[in-house]
Amino acid sequence: MYRTTRSSMMQPMINSGMGMAPFFKVTVFEQEHFQGKFMEFTSECCNVQECGMDNIRSIRVESGAWVGFEHHDFQGQQFILERGEYPHWDAYSGNISYHVERLMSLRPIYCAVSTPTDRGGGREVTGGRPEPVCNPPPTSAQSHQSSRMIIFERENFMGRSSEICDDYPSLQAMGWMMPEVGSMHPRPPPLSSPPVPPSCPPCSFVCYQYPGYRGQQYIMECERHSGDYQHWRNWGSHCQTPQIQSIRRIQH
Repeated sequence: MYRTTRSSMMQPMINSGMGMAPFFKVTVFEQEHFQGKFMEFTSECCNVQECGMDNIRSIRVESGAWVGFEHHDFQGQQFILERGEYPHWDAYSGNISYHVERLMSLRPIYCAVSTPTDRGGGREVTGGRPEPVCNPPPTSAQSHQSSRMIIFERENFMGRSSEICDDYPSLQAMGWMMPEVGSMHPRPPPLSSPPVPPSCPPCSFVCYQYPGYRGQQYIMECERHSGDYQHWRNWGSHCQTPQIQSIRRIQH
């Protein structure tokens, strides 16, 4: 086996521009089940072939959350990689019908949330004023109080909308009756909320094409597109449809 380490600076904390984020570390392997040549990364890699690897077929995320991409330069299918082991492509692919065993670039996700100890709720917005559709229980996890995103029926933040602040294996079950989402807006914590510790910056969400967290994956981050995803084509270069039927928070 071959071992190579790629890192900008080996520091316990990284400044993401949104506060201090946890140290990031991922080990990637050329073969399934953690075999063959491998490399360690603590920062983004836009082309694994330039680092001497042909492909990535298994992954061990040791710290932080990452997103992998099908092609170089963070293009193509997106694969959310949270802490844990991924011995083969099926372990992180989301069971997409488009089978592609290729991962050529990856980067950290700086605004993920720590492991949940609570369950929040959602707020439906009609006519510009939010009305609660479910009441979240009290929570001691301040990072999850900042986990919010508004989804809209149509492009450019038009039409019916709903505030997401939990994990939803089925949007239809929460009251979102349409199979599509036209635009999205991940939101930073409100000024009236309790201070969020610097180690728990505003979170990111991952949206899935089908219920049960299956199908195409689309990551939504406050620090990308200024937090404004005005059109479903902003979700990624691989996006071909506005169909979204499950959403969850990304964990580090």
